[in-house]
Parts: sequence; C-alpha cells; structure tokens
Amino acid sequence: MGCKTHDEHQHKHGNACGHKEIKHDDHTDYLHDNHLHHVHGDHVDEHTLSDSGSKCTPDHKCSSHKTDHKHGANCGHDAVPHGDHTCYLVEGHLHRPCGDHCDHHGEISVA
Repeated sequence: MGCKTHDEHQHKHGNACGHKEIKHDDHTDYLHDNHLHHVHGDHVDEHTLSDSGSKCTPDHKCSSHKTDHKHGANCGHDAVPHGDHTCYLVEGHLHRPCGDHCDHHGEISVA
C-alpha cells in the first residue's frame, strides 16, 4: 500500500512538538490541524483511524460537555479522521455528531 503524503509539511513531529500523540496500530501519529500525521522516513503521511462498524449510541452520556453541545469547527475538541467521517476527541474517546446526540465511536490512546 502506498503512502498518502502530506505535501509541504515543514513541522518536525516528535515527543516535544506540542501535538497530541495518538497510538494507532503499531505506531504513533500526531494530531495536527485535524489530521493524523505519521513521520515516515523523509516525509509525513496522512493517516485515518479505521472504523470497524461504529453504531449509533443515543444513550451515550459524556460528563465532559453538556447535552446541547454541538461538535464542529471551533467547538473546543480536536477533530480526528475516522473512517469516512470526522469524530471529535473527548476525554480519550471519539464522539460523532448524530442528530440530537453524540455517538461513542470508540476509545483511543492519547499519550
């Protein structure tokens, strides 16, 4: 499988770069401007967390925000590419807006 390269990436990712480290498969990606960046030799790849069939979870309750909170641009949560959609990182798990609630789309490991 070929690389999906992030063109013209000047920033050097590493332990102290200031971006959240996301454990993904057997490596670390860096959450940077709503993208998952993976340092791969002399370039940076774009990664997406796989979605293995997330389901609607209308009964999911999250203590970190009010029920009327709407995820989207400038909502205060990091956007994370997840399958063919975007989720939002909330206290170590993924939220996906769904009608009048947020679906729980799985736990992720943030270093």
